[in-house]
Amino acid sequence: MLTIGYHGCPLDVGMRAVLRQEGLQPQNKAYHWLGDGIYFWENDPHRALEWAQEKASRNEVKDPFVIGAIIDLGRCLDINLRENQTLLISSFESLKVEFESVGKPFPRNRKAKGDDREINVLRFRDCAVINRLNQSLALPFDTVRGLFVEGDPIFDGAEIYHKTHSEIAIRNELCIKGYFLPDLESLGLRLKAQNTGP
Repeated sequence: MLTIGYHGCPLDVGMRAVLRQEGLQPQNKAYHWLGDGIYFWENDPHRALEWAQEKASRNEVKDPFVIGAIIDLGRCLDINLRENQTLLISSFESLKVEFESVGKPFPRNRKAKGDDREINVLRFRDCAVINRLNQSLALPFDTVRGLFVEGDPIFDGAEIYHKTHSEIAIRNELCIKGYFLPDLESLGLRLKAQNTGP
């Protein structure tokens, strides 16, 4: 199944990908929400840019930008589907036994330092369980996809939340069929002259 994803990143990284000079690099931080992979916000360039701008405000990204990608989900671990949740529960149980057998503390999700929101944004446990599941399979998943409720209600009394999003982690880079520039004007962005050479 094909879908569109948007990736928040520094301008130079995004342009190198769009110009086919260098692909995006997978990330393998132990707290990522969907395990290892290249992350995309599904169908939401504004949320991708917002994420990059949040990173820039913490001096983690220079020149926040967003690019789009055409993605073939391939063999997808969609964590919203019941059968995949059953797989994740089994992965959790076996990983927990493994940690207990060697006397190591089991990873847990937790808040980021200085973050006063109720949500645990550092997803150590979820990440470990998803990665473990993929490592245990003869035919690993190409992509992992999940829907996350996040942010403040969009109006008083709402159960619709401002940062709710669908996220995709690409584990098999062949699932990325091509990159493109989104409608930059609608995002309040424009290209600056820069050197994107090797």
